Amino acid sequence: MAHLAHYKEAHPLPFVITHWINLVAMICLIITGFLIHFPVSGTMGVARGVHVFFGFVIFINCVVRMIMSLFVKSAPTGGTRKQTADFKSWLPQKDNRHQAGAWIKYYLFLKKDHPLSAKLGVPQKLSYLLIPILIILMFITGLALWTPTAGALAGFTSFFGGAMSVRIIHYFGMFVFIIFMFIHVYLANVEGTEPTKLMFFHKEHGGLVYDPDKHVIVGDDNLQPRNE
Repeated sequence: MAHLAHYKEAHPLPFVITHWINLVAMICLIITGFLIHFPVSGTMGVARGVHVFFGFVIFINCVVRMIMSLFVKSAPTGGTRKQTADFKSWLPQKDNRHQAGAWIKYYLFLKKDHPLSAKLGVPQKLSYLLIPILIILMFITGLALWTPTAGALAGFTSFFGGAMSVRIIHYFGMFVFIIFMFIHVYLANVEGTEPTKLMFFHKEHGGLVYDPDKHVIVGDDNLQPRNE
């Protein structure tokens, strides 16, 4: 089937940068997390230091990304350059809320095609909303393990049943991140690598042109990929 055009307005440069930071931070956190849980001789000190550093990086990056969504505009629908404040498209939009069932069938290979509306499918939007929550939870539990007796963190640790319980939450939260990364890669590339090229390298790709006001396809952009 034909696909919507992928324009750089869908992922403005500030969001491309925060996405790169998230990727690097997640990989470093996962690697050092395993090294902390399964120590290798001579690496514990470095692993802990790197883990704490990137814990702060991913948390600050998450906060910055959420703040930017209030004033940085993005194109909420594939195939168009029309932009709106990014936070307005975090939830399923009015014209695609009813498409959740069709998208789920598509992702599960029960349907050969999917609806043409919005740059992200409804399940994608909902799953991505969980990531800031998970990052905040991992940051707090990480701080509680790093400085277990510090002020409010001591109360947090006690509330969850002690340091071991917090450690278990933090450890299994890492596997949620790992599972999410695999699902994210699949959902982003299930119909081609163009969205990934756009997100990582701001590389545009032609395709169907969509009118977000009329909710119809209005043309086909056959231009070669553009990076200007």
